[in-house]
Formats: sequence, C-alpha cells, structure tokens
Amino acid sequence: MGTRLRTLSTGGREFVWTADIRHVSGSGDCHRCVRLRVWGSGKNGRALQADLLSNGLAPWGCATDNSYPLPSDVRAVIERGLAAGWDPDARGGTFLLTEREHAPDWELPGFLLTDRLQDPEAPDPTERVVRASNSGEATRRRSDGRPPP
Repeated sequence: MGTRLRTLSTGGREFVWTADIRHVSGSGDCHRCVRLRVWGSGKNGRALQADLLSNGLAPWGCATDNSYPLPSDVRAVIERGLAAGWDPDARGGTFLLTEREHAPDWELPGFLLTDRLQDPEAPDPTERVVRASNSGEATRRRSDGRPPP
C-alpha cells in the first residue's frame, strides 16, 4: 500500500501532506508518534517535518492510542513552520520543527513535538506526556475530530 497524500489549502496556497504513525519508547511506556510531512511546491520542494507525540495516556499505552492530526492541526503546523522560516518554494531538503528549537514557545493541543524519532538520545518523552495529561493539556479526540463520549 502506498503513502496517502492529502491536500490542504491555507493562506491562498495548496499544500500536500502525509502522516505516518510511529511509536517512540519512553521510560514508562511506548508512546504514539505521528510523523507529519508537508510540501508546498511539489515533490522537489523543501518539506516541512514535525514529529507529533500524542500527549494523552491511553489505557494500554500506544496500542490503544488513536491520536491523529486533523486538518486544523496540519494548518497550525504549516503556520508555525512558515513563522519559523520554512520556505516551501526552496528546492530540496527538509525543514524540521524540533522539540529543542520550537517546542518551548509553541503548543499544539493534543500533541507535543518530539526529537526522539530523529535522535534516540533525545529527552525521554514519558515525563512530558504524563505532565501534559495530568495538567489537562491532553486533548483526546476521536478520528472524526469530536471529543470522546
């Protein structure tokens, strides 16, 4: 099965995006992570990439976590990438939204940025997920975008 590409229009421009479900290990559990990649000027344009860590605690860890970015989440990532200097018209390469550089001053409800997929030595995500979940920052959503019953 091939990669599913989706389209999204924002700011008078069309973007193509894909989201791949992954998992990252932490000290307390496995966590669901979605690698989001966005292109704004075709397959040769500079991609925007964000590794989005679900900030909810599912009963059986990543096995039951169904977090997935909605179009509004993708739009927020695009806007953040553009504000941080991503040039979708540049050719080649990838612009990364990283935990180290971009997470301290930016939030996406339901997700945290993580560097753990790129760097296994990056900070353990478990403490951040637990903190977000306990503080009420975690936004659990069903795949249709509505809150759970």
